Amino acid sequence: MQANKIRNLAIVAHIDHGKTTLIDSIFKAAQTFKEHSKTVERVMDSGALERERGITIRSKPCTVEWGGYLINIIDTPGHADFSGEVERILSTVDSVILIVDANEGPMPQTRYVLKHALSIGMKPILFINKVDREGADPQGALNNTFDLFFELGATDEQADFPVLYGSGLDGWAVKDLKALEPSSDKNSRTERGGMDDLFQAIIDYVPAPDVKPDAPFLMQVSTLAWNEYVGRIGCGKILQGSIRKGEPFLRTSTKWLTADHSGSEWKITGTENARVAQLWVTRGLERVEADEVTAGDIVWLTGSNEIDIGDTFSSAELDGKPLPPLSIEEPTVSMFFLVNSGPFAGREGQAITLRQLKARLEREMHVNVSLRMEDLGRPDGVKVSGRGELQLGILIEEMRREGMEFCVSKPEVITETRDGQLMEPYEQLIVDVPDEYQGVVFEKLAKRKAKVKNIENQARGLLRIEFEIPTRGLIGYRGEFLTDTRGLGIMSNCLVGYNVWAGDLTSRSRGALVSLDTGEATAYQLENLQERGTLFIAPLEAVYNGMIVGENSRPGDMPCNPTKKKQQTNHRSATKELTTKLDVPRRMSLEKAMEWIENDELVEVTPQSVRLRKAILDEQERRKAARRSA
Repeated sequence: MQANKIRNLAIVAHIDHGKTTLIDSIFKAAQTFKEHSKTVERVMDSGALERERGITIRSKPCTVEWGGYLINIIDTPGHADFSGEVERILSTVDSVILIVDANEGPMPQTRYVLKHALSIGMKPILFINKVDREGADPQGALNNTFDLFFELGATDEQADFPVLYGSGLDGWAVKDLKALEPSSDKNSRTERGGMDDLFQAIIDYVPAPDVKPDAPFLMQVSTLAWNEYVGRIGCGKILQGSIRKGEPFLRTSTKWLTADHSGSEWKITGTENARVAQLWVTRGLERVEADEVTAGDIVWLTGSNEIDIGDTFSSAELDGKPLPPLSIEEPTVSMFFLVNSGPFAGREGQAITLRQLKARLEREMHVNVSLRMEDLGRPDGVKVSGRGELQLGILIEEMRREGMEFCVSKPEVITETRDGQLMEPYEQLIVDVPDEYQGVVFEKLAKRKAKVKNIENQARGLLRIEFEIPTRGLIGYRGEFLTDTRGLGIMSNCLVGYNVWAGDLTSRSRGALVSLDTGEATAYQLENLQERGTLFIAPLEAVYNGMIVGENSRPGDMPCNPTKKKQQTNHRSATKELTTKLDVPRRMSLEKAMEWIENDELVEVTPQSVRLRKAILDEQERRKAARRSA
């Protein structure tokens, strides 16, 4: 298809504002699938973890045809921890559809993705979603988004953006709010409008790819995929020229010389002569093999052994003049991934070596550019850095589902020293809480060094409070926030940059119940222990020396023996007929365990279990280490 008939765009928004659901409706309106074909909701969320958690983790392209135009759409993650996916995808597309919830308005991730889109000169299309929900305020959402455009330095042309109102769930979009009058019911509105207004806005306002069809071949890799038969597959938009299967090309790798990717200082780190082995284009949700691809389309290409993000593929005629590398913001949170040294290693999964652990993490970094791995010389593990707890937690969950066993440490923030001052990452935190819970939220966040920036009284008895808080102040707070607000509160955050170190934060106020023996826990002993704290285990569960079996009710750790059995005598006991009464144990999920542990503790992850343990298992050795550190 000719370049002037192609439209390339990404859909960006804050989490849960309806990106993936809108794409479902776009597929239906464009009749991408056959009439009797079976489809599922959120069809773009194809990964098991994505469907389980209801979030988009990886950006994915799809294609629809409408009115003689080919529209390439890329679904992007909405959570701040996966912002690296959004950053690199924007280099592939020519515009974005910015989705804003008519009820919530612009949120932290809305600001983040809009800032990046405006910085590279894009003119977004605004889609105000969920306008048919109770309490929706589409005009207020539009006004707040307009203010956000100017706050982020949008040009006059960018601020003159087209606006659509609609419902991604019900599958309709309109250009004028007058079409939303209460007199027209939902059924007639859906039949009258459908998604035609959205498609027409894409055709009219998204520019055709600015490409040179007759120039030598040139493209830049923005996404990677892996196939065990052909190896790495690079995806990107062809900027000029065309290429056929079997033709040679030059792969050039580049790297920024400055850590903050400022200026234009970069260098070539490697070149490779390769030949196209296979070509694909996306049609609907599927990759379709092609013999030739031309400028303007988003394609998949394989043939080189070492494809990486930001690599330039070019014709030999260009004499290895590559494009600048893609700018990706640096990670802010790190943790150690360690070989499992516990006595139960290998019982429930594959006890991997350090070499295998490094190989798995290196493979992940080829696909996920916002991750970093550092080998600090430890014989048992490496340091892995990412955008946040959720991103690292998703990686850990994927590895355990592959059958691996390993340990991870407590997440910690990455600090910098600038002009002699210690700097740390800060987040913009927005919480929506009922009025009756605002006191406990203020109290907890004040202890975590949060500063109030704005308070807005929402409808329905809700307060929207904006904070600026150190990233480390948010570690371990999400579960506590849901408990304090009885599950009624909503919190979202986004990185805003680095600021001066805020000082020490109070750590966990309670200690741990640490096992002194290895064996099976008994109901007799657990009944005694539950009076001293909250248990994490049930009777007959296997425990080992140094494993954490519960939370102490007081500060400081308490050694215990959960395997102790009741003494047997030949005398009838007065309490013989009494049964043991145990409370339901608190089961620690992976995320809760990562939030709960302290610096001297680890989370042992296996395909079947999540255990908490001390980094030093033997009690005597722990005491010696504590004296040395003191």
